[in-house]
Amino acid sequence: MDFHFLAPLMNAYGITTLLCVFGIPALRRHKIGQHERGEGLESHQKKEGTPTMGGIFIILGIAATVIANAKEHPNILPVFLVTLGFGIVGFIDDFIKEMLHRSEGFKPWQKMLGQILVTLAFAIYIYNKEGVGTKMIVPFTGNEIDAGILFFPLFFFVVLGTVNGANFTDGIDGLHSTVTLVMAIYLSVVSIVRGGDLEYLSCAVIGALLSFLCFNSYKASVFMGDTGSLALGGFVVSAAYMMKMPLFVPIFAFVYLMEVLSVIIQVTYFKKTHGKRFFRMAPIHHHFEKGGWHETRVVAVFSVLTVLLCIIALWGLV
Repeated sequence: MDFHFLAPLMNAYGITTLLCVFGIPALRRHKIGQHERGEGLESHQKKEGTPTMGGIFIILGIAATVIANAKEHPNILPVFLVTLGFGIVGFIDDFIKEMLHRSEGFKPWQKMLGQILVTLAFAIYIYNKEGVGTKMIVPFTGNEIDAGILFFPLFFFVVLGTVNGANFTDGIDGLHSTVTLVMAIYLSVVSIVRGGDLEYLSCAVIGALLSFLCFNSYKASVFMGDTGSLALGGFVVSAAYMMKMPLFVPIFAFVYLMEVLSVIIQVTYFKKTHGKRFFRMAPIHHHFEKGGWHETRVVAVFSVLTVLLCIIALWGLV
């Protein structure tokens, strides 16, 4: 068996590790640290000052591998550019918060505009890409359907929903890194089995996340920030679209969906009931923390759930 995918994995792991070892102290020296909200969980107040924007290390670790493989495997470049595009939106948001000391970062409309522009560019690319276009695989049928005139509204709904769900998932030590690692493994398996040629990128993501988890798992010495969470959400959904699998995203990336829906439900319910809350706290991982779960238990349960859903999603391809 050809284990060609191990090289990008190990390269990304090594590069990300070096960047974390030397980069985390630099973030600390420049006081680029997490600022916890006063109304947040009491147990999270001790995270105040933990270096953030560590997503830069993940992106750079992946980038080095992409540069080495993009010529021979051109499909990985557009997916990486989407990953980078969303990462840049997150980086600017983090930069405004951490370097310019404006706690809110981007205004909501500015952040959404940046995401829409990246999504639009990728939508145009996919629409015109030979072999992909508006076709989608229907889970558990083996058949493809043509989205037709629904392509663009569905595209924006799936991409923006996934990316923002990924953003909301980043709130507990190691949670986003772990569940996305499982998704990256799933995408690698699908690419290797179906010949999608994306395993060179997805395995680089695996390597970068395995390294980052060494520094991000409980108790975290660095957080990825919006730089990392938006970038990784972009990777997951763009890889799925390149393999004509957007209808599989709600299955294998259900944790992202659950996180963003919990916020929508909470805000809507709060407004409709004039101050009542549907969940103890949103996003939903905080609901379980408020219920007495330790961070590590939340990460374990959400990760096991993602493993099971990825297995179901694999079954859906048969």
